[in-house]
Amino acid sequence: MSETTDFTNQDPWRVFRIMSEFVEGFETMSDIGPAVSVFGSARAPRSDPYYAKARQLSRMLAERGFAVITGGGPGIMEAANRGAAEGKGTSVALNIDLPHEQVANRYANRRQDFRYFLARLMMFVKYACAFVCFPGGFGTLHEFFNSMTLIQTGKSERFPVILIGRRYWGGLIRWARRTLLSGPYPKISPEDLELFCITEDLKEAVRIIEGARELETCRKILPPGVHAHSPTAEGTVMGQPARVYGRRRKV
Repeated sequence: MSETTDFTNQDPWRVFRIMSEFVEGFETMSDIGPAVSVFGSARAPRSDPYYAKARQLSRMLAERGFAVITGGGPGIMEAANRGAAEGKGTSVALNIDLPHEQVANRYANRRQDFRYFLARLMMFVKYACAFVCFPGGFGTLHEFFNSMTLIQTGKSERFPVILIGRRYWGGLIRWARRTLLSGPYPKISPEDLELFCITEDLKEAVRIIEGARELETCRKILPPGVHAHSPTAEGTVMGQPARVYGRRRKV
């Protein structure tokens, strides 16, 4: 290595930066209590009907004792942080440093900034008992499919993943049913399409999420040794049998 090379620009130093984001994230998030991660488009204007829905759902969750976690940006994220603050709950913004677009909204009462998506994504999963995905772009799809991968592979316990917006999500689910399940060599199993639910009913979404909190509470009070599934290094649980949340609906 040249003497003039800045070590902080090399990969070994980058490892320490990533580690520091995990440590800071754990410190910020460790005491927030039961929480729900809410995802959706940063480009949704306040006139978008789903902005109002995200705001209303988050207020309902906050009034029931849930913290609300978002990516901290505008659009649906702002709506969710706003609703949680209006419900006098913990409104968490996990903001990502981007060269454009992402500007932190002002409605969060707890905030953590990230440079790296992988550390931020861990916080969404580790500290939430449910995911709610409103209509969004590539980022929202990434978060949705990441949750599907974790649950499908047993790297995470089964938690509710709720898609809000039947018209928006319906085409994707029909494509999965037609394409991923078709032919002599299917790419997923039929039960994989049971790992999430779609609804327009915010009260139903709240009922599903409250059911997940009850199951989490029951798990915590079990006597030692009853829960036989071993935790993985990243804090998730491997091999937890799947549980179905909510009712399956045709798209």
